[in-house]
Amino acid sequence: MTTAQTLQITGLSFVLGDDVNTDIHCSNKYLPGKDVAYVAQHAFEQLSPNLATQLNASAGGILIAGHHFGINSSREQATHVLHAMNIRAVVAKSFGRQFFRNAINNGLPVFECDTDQIGAEQAIDIDFGKGELFVAGRTVRQAHPLPKEILAILSLGGLIPFLKKYPDWKFA
Repeated sequence: MTTAQTLQITGLSFVLGDDVNTDIHCSNKYLPGKDVAYVAQHAFEQLSPNLATQLNASAGGILIAGHHFGINSSREQATHVLHAMNIRAVVAKSFGRQFFRNAINNGLPVFECDTDQIGAEQAIDIDFGKGELFVAGRTVRQAHPLPKEILAILSLGGLIPFLKKYPDWKFA
């Protein structure tokens, strides 16, 4: 269920490490002249060569990372590539601030918490409104709930769809 007050996402976990910058998943060697779908086929291949294939086989999932996910990112294409890979959310210990903001503005949910005890291919449920992450039905991580404004932006798919619907920012 997704409303302006809550956002819940489920999916399998796909684990990466620390310091995953956008050159690893959205490399500029692929960007000139290539579309997002092409880049998504090669995303993360330096770090996890089979990730794109695994995500396709499972119809997407949730990325789990360590510290500094998305560092050095001012590229909006980074979030577009993750959408093309059917990444439902990114969970990390910390995010590059530009990536974090680009993710929200482009409708990609992000959750900041300790990820040490989250393994690969586990069933993940995230309640962004309550700031809770569950693995196989048990709560493993708590985070600050996202503000209602960010939940509303995410539930509508990003800042532009939100502003089209609520140009005056008046929403329930």
